[in-house]
Amino acid sequence: MADVAATGKSGKVVIRNIGLLLSGDIDRPILEADTIVANDGLIVAVGKEADCDTAGPNLLIDARRTCVAPGLIDSHVHPVFGDWTPRQNQLGWIDSTLNGGVTTMVSAGEVHLPGRPKDIVGLKALAITAQRAFDNFRPGGVKVLAGAPVLEKGMVEQDFKDLADAGVTLLGEVGLGSVKAGYEAQAMVAWARKHGIQSTIHTGGPSIPGSGLIDKDVVLEADADIIGHINGGHTALPEAHVCELCEKSRRAIEIVHNGNEKIAIAAAQAAMQLKCPHRVILGTDGPAGSGVQPLGILRMIALLSSLGGIPAELVFCFATGNTARLRQLNCGLIEPGRAADFVFLDRAQHTAGRTLLESVQLGDIPGVGMVMIDGIVRCGRSRNTPPATEIPVVVS
Repeated sequence: MADVAATGKSGKVVIRNIGLLLSGDIDRPILEADTIVANDGLIVAVGKEADCDTAGPNLLIDARRTCVAPGLIDSHVHPVFGDWTPRQNQLGWIDSTLNGGVTTMVSAGEVHLPGRPKDIVGLKALAITAQRAFDNFRPGGVKVLAGAPVLEKGMVEQDFKDLADAGVTLLGEVGLGSVKAGYEAQAMVAWARKHGIQSTIHTGGPSIPGSGLIDKDVVLEADADIIGHINGGHTALPEAHVCELCEKSRRAIEIVHNGNEKIAIAAAQAAMQLKCPHRVILGTDGPAGSGVQPLGILRMIALLSSLGGIPAELVFCFATGNTARLRQLNCGLIEPGRAADFVFLDRAQHTAGRTLLESVQLGDIPGVGMVMIDGIVRCGRSRNTPPATEIPVVVS
């Protein structure tokens, strides 16, 4: 098992002997390559070993013919402070999720903070504090993009400019605050977009005190950038309404673990039928009443592949490259210039699947053998997944 490096620059990193390389790119999900070279946290070359400059690495990893994929991205989390969630009074949930292959998380609002301020000055202060705190602190090395204020009545365009000028780039779920009408949300979403802030809207029945039903008409009128948990968080809209959202909106279709699994499959299949699978992204919507799901993204991949009938290599793109492109992140794709964030996977021991992808399509989650963030090894064999059949080794 690999030793875990925690700090400093990665220097030159060479990963060789890759058996399956998943790109994260839904237009080309599998790469004909067996080697990755990175330098100081960024990918510099991908290809056949003979064609890459592999000399003199600071870190050489033998993938042992396992699968390498971009680090998974959880598009929908609710952090508060540090690696603690008051929702379940649990410590270490982010580090535990790292052991599920997740290297980046995107906040949909720090809504579980006890006494969360709802006045405009307070909500802006909380968003800026959360953005700063998680920019400075990365539990287990995980990149947590936080600082996502929840919309409240009385906000004006200047408030969004103030937030953007302070470094805030996200809105929390529209509908979790006092702004619930489509026309109100539409104006604020437009102000946010004008100032470079990306928006997500709650979809479905209420989830926490203060939230309410957000139906398809409100979602369409508000026109947020992300149709948040289109399969409900927890309670979904009727399947026909969800399919209508997929068809009538051009925005991202976010499917989450903490939602209706039947509707999750319907939404993913609708996107495939509408020939817009690039719009599908995955999240957990945790921590929540359902708890913390360290393997939530892997479980969603297995669910949509096995019961949804979607090839596993495409579903991996939902959790990597699709999210990276829609959320404008420099990760999630294995190509030069992108962050060297990787998860090493192999089929779980004794799965019925003969290959990693076949095992996922049969409904089994894979084993994680190693996770790297910015070219630095952050964990070896996962403590949470079933044991992988083979794991990579650090050669030197």
